[in-house]
Amino acid sequence: MNGEGPESSAPEPGSFAVDTRDGRVGRVMGRVGPYVQLRAPGGGAEWDCPPDSVRPAPLGEVLRARVREVNREGRLP
Repeated sequence: MNGEGPESSAPEPGSFAVDTRDGRVGRVMGRVGPYVQLRAPGGGAEWDCPPDSVRPAPLGEVLRARVREVNREGRLP
């Protein structure tokens, strides 16, 4: 991340990031067109996020997101 444009400021694939539009944490899956694709820590559908609305996720936010996913899975019938 050297700050030379949207492509260079996006977190690396495999890392976790926050969609600043709504606060969701997701694993960076890659890029499609101008968007960064994110997926929730527990899996599910990817969503597109503009590069200027993505920031690296602090470890605490990643852990909270993972715990929410595990708890959600435990409630399934």
